Amino acid sequence: MSVSIGRQRVSAKGWIVRPSAMVRGLAGACAMAWLLAGCTSIDQTNPKPSVEAAALPDAAPKTTGVDSPAIREHKQLVHVFGGEYHSVATEKLLDEVLAKLAVASEVPSIPYKLTILNSPVVNAFALPSGRIYVTRGLLALANDTSEVAAVMAHEIAHVTARHATQRAEIEKQSAVISQAANVIEDRNKGRSFQAYAQLSLASFSRLQELEADRIGVHTIARAGYDPYAASRFLQSLGRSSAMRQSLFGQASVDKPDMMSTHPSTPERIERAIGEARQIGAPGIGEIGRDRYLAAIDGLPFGDDPAEGFVRGVQFVHPKLGFAFTAPDGFVLENSAQAVLGIANGGEEALRLDRVHVPAETTLQAYLVSGWIDGLQEGSVENIVVNGFQAATATAKGSEWTFRLAAIRYGGEVYRMIFAAKTLSDADDRAFRTSINTFRKITPDEAKNVRPMRIDIVTASDSDTEESLVAKMKAADRPLDLFRVLNDVEGGAALKGSQRYKIVTE
Repeated sequence: MSVSIGRQRVSAKGWIVRPSAMVRGLAGACAMAWLLAGCTSIDQTNPKPSVEAAALPDAAPKTTGVDSPAIREHKQLVHVFGGEYHSVATEKLLDEVLAKLAVASEVPSIPYKLTILNSPVVNAFALPSGRIYVTRGLLALANDTSEVAAVMAHEIAHVTARHATQRAEIEKQSAVISQAANVIEDRNKGRSFQAYAQLSLASFSRLQELEADRIGVHTIARAGYDPYAASRFLQSLGRSSAMRQSLFGQASVDKPDMMSTHPSTPERIERAIGEARQIGAPGIGEIGRDRYLAAIDGLPFGDDPAEGFVRGVQFVHPKLGFAFTAPDGFVLENSAQAVLGIANGGEEALRLDRVHVPAETTLQAYLVSGWIDGLQEGSVENIVVNGFQAATATAKGSEWTFRLAAIRYGGEVYRMIFAAKTLSDADDRAFRTSINTFRKITPDEAKNVRPMRIDIVTASDSDTEESLVAKMKAADRPLDLFRVLNDVEGGAALKGSQRYKIVTE
């Protein structure tokens, strides 16, 4: 966590989408969406983006101008996704892959450029200008060079197939039709047009994803890589998604939904395998496992040190010098915007973020200033949390009840928001206890919190899953994480002399 919550929505046109925050309406119907906004989920939905690149003309546009739309979008996306990540070995390998893919792509004249984003989210996307983005979270999930090539080829396909332009055109047509229907005061007809346009756009987007998968498989094959790599990475993506959903109590995204803008992962895997079979039997093309693993050895895993660390139910921010502990049973996740948590199968949630509040504004006044709906003004009280001025209150919505706190620390105000569908006295006591754990940490505590990283180890003939997992420092379900990161089936024997990824400090 490093900044206050924002209003921006950024969509990934490729494999994953990351939602963003909304500031008001907490006690309304979208309460949980707001509270958990910013959560880095392995999600296959694609809400309408507000950061949408300009239409790509037939010839690739010049993007070197300081104020060009492509440059502005690039800077904005880099900022939202935690800045750039730099590693000589990793960048050298990926640049080589990109050069091969560019030549093998359907429009080799486009000047492609790769940026690695310093985000733990598993994500990749492209801008129409030819800028390709992958996160370090995605690099940690991939297991070989051909899998990363498949992801990049998929994003290149979005560029060469002009998907952003096509989406912009159909959205524009939908808006015109809807507006025309309203002008003639046929509101029912207008709503029908809107529903039809939404369904058409969702179907259109699914077709785009499948088309990008198809083009990508053939592109990596022409570039000399294993065409089955796309299906392997999609398999890892599905397993990663399932693990995350089980941690956060979310419903499976692989259940078909006709309004979903992305096809389900099993469908994509099946189609990717079908495309690869048209090219040849398994065993063709470069895989590049050892070289890839060597290139990501030491890759940071999980939270950016500049944004703090989640360790079980505790969050520690060495740079800002504070820590807090969530109630037992919460699964925490950190992002640049907030610390997020969920418990009891989604029946409870929490959010911690920070905002600037003028020193002359009391915390009581801030709580009732309107930044949250449904506040029960009679519940506002001043408190002291480990020597820091604070205030707490409750808010009530139609389905959720909230325990709020504002704590003044380090010149800023930290907001802790707890939500429960049924706020019992026991729940409220647990939430208030958690609020009171907010404290300043000592310099020694700050030094002892070290970031996690990917460590590449070579298995011996006697190694098992359990023996390698015992070396890991991951707090939540390390065995499942080991299997997801290495695409290992449960109970399968490890191969002696083969290299595997583990997470260490």
